[in-house]
Amino acid sequence: MKRTLIKHVLVSDAIGEPVKVAGWVRTRRDSKGGFSFVEINDGSSFSGIQVIVPGELENYESEVLHVTIGSAIAVEGELVESPGKGQRVEIHATRVTIYGLADPDDYPLQKKRISFEKLRDIAHLRPRTNTFGAVARVRNALAYATHKFYQDRDFLYLHAPMITGSDAEGAGEMFRVTTLEPGAAPQAGGSVDYSQDFFGKPTFLTVSGQLSAETYASALDRVYTFGPTFRAENSNTRRHLAEFWMIEPEVAFADLSDNADLAEDYIRYMFQYVIEKCPDDLAFFDKWVEEGLLDRLHTLATSEFRRITYTEAIAALEKAEGEFEFPVRWGSDLQSEHERYLTEVVFDQPVIVVDYPKDIKAFYMRRNDDGKTVAAMDVLLPGVGEIVGGSQREERHDVLLESIREKGLPEEEYWWYLDLRRFGTVPHAGFGLGFGRMVQFTTGMQNIRDAIPFPRTPNSAEF
Repeated sequence: MKRTLIKHVLVSDAIGEPVKVAGWVRTRRDSKGGFSFVEINDGSSFSGIQVIVPGELENYESEVLHVTIGSAIAVEGELVESPGKGQRVEIHATRVTIYGLADPDDYPLQKKRISFEKLRDIAHLRPRTNTFGAVARVRNALAYATHKFYQDRDFLYLHAPMITGSDAEGAGEMFRVTTLEPGAAPQAGGSVDYSQDFFGKPTFLTVSGQLSAETYASALDRVYTFGPTFRAENSNTRRHLAEFWMIEPEVAFADLSDNADLAEDYIRYMFQYVIEKCPDDLAFFDKWVEEGLLDRLHTLATSEFRRITYTEAIAALEKAEGEFEFPVRWGSDLQSEHERYLTEVVFDQPVIVVDYPKDIKAFYMRRNDDGKTVAAMDVLLPGVGEIVGGSQREERHDVLLESIREKGLPEEEYWWYLDLRRFGTVPHAGFGLGFGRMVQFTTGMQNIRDAIPFPRTPNSAEF
């Protein structure tokens, strides 16, 4: 008999028909009447399905009664209406196949409550818990929604390279990629001779697919990347990872206003999609992880985003009652506490801040006519702060070259990027959204390490 996923069985109308499911045991209770209640879950839905296993089965005493939490089994039987509360159907088993038992003395998920920190030490098993199964399904839904959103709007999906010779952000916090042996690297002039390395030059894991996306947007109008990016930042906060996924759309013939419109539509779309597709998972998070999560997501799915300038944001923060940990002054970057104050106290809605001081933003952002600011934007959400960062890109060759020099970047590494401004340059814009932070925000999980399957952080690359 062909196996059916539990999520389909739970909504099936084939009462009285034979069915086969398989999964991992969540609970087993034995009745004095000579039968057992076994709940199994295959990860396809938040809810598992209850199976009634009669004692008459040939392997009931020899195998079924040895099944414990975590054991993998398959069940064939009849789908019947369930008399119990909270479940519509159940299975009356006619056959149970045991694939793998889980020793209750060793299986670490026997306890009902295990801290998220402890679960990070057993990341290979934590998807079997209610919480991390739900995180995985929400993450999947948000990823699918991302592709659907951009594909429906005629964007082309671009695979940007993970190995690069340039620093898109100019921050210098990059992982080096090399085949040279540590301690035995060839030397030239007192430093490592990278001409003998695999690529013949210093190379790194990328911090962004943006520059690559700009090349394709300059030919194909609109593209987006969705891939892993890397930061060698020695940070142990709940918001930072060394490896994380980014969504980066890039649009030709677009300005900062177009860019903000796209980001606003995209964020609303993702919330609308996940509310529709993951109701049980979100209800779990609302009950057990963050009370009020569902109301917040419903509100944001239909919210208008307030747009203000950086200068207006600073003025609003300077009027705040009380003091911030980080002082507020024009020319300093906004911190999470500032961003949350703007969204939660001043405006009580999502906020898009535009026109930041040029000295605190990247070299590629278009300079405004005032000479002090650039056409940058950050999208801020209540409860989290920045979720999107983007800009209109500098399309003028001379201005871009001047900016590269001002930032002290090696202009020879950006010859091809400057070429885009020499040959058929156009206004264009784009942004980046950290996918892990969106998952974190949507689920209410407090630590981004719990929003990605296998977190990469300082001193942590176990799995």
